[in-house]
Amino acid sequence: MSVNLAEVLKLPVDERLKLVESIWNSIAEFPDSLELTAGQKEELDRRLAEYDADPSDGISWTDLKAQLLAD
Repeated sequence: MSVNLAEVLKLPVDERLKLVESIWNSIAEFPDSLELTAGQKEELDRRLAEYDADPSDGISWTDLKAQLLAD
């Protein structure tokens, strides 16, 4: 399959966003196909250790989402 980037960039923004979403969803279907870098793994381990040390130091996704939507 060949995609002409110039043609894609001519699409209206809403159609390009739908295309990006479709591409992202197709990638997300296979999360094991993407390898984390050593730096990403280290950061995840650091964050997990920080959470394990004090689980009360965070907020739930529901609270975070509410805060983000309120701003």
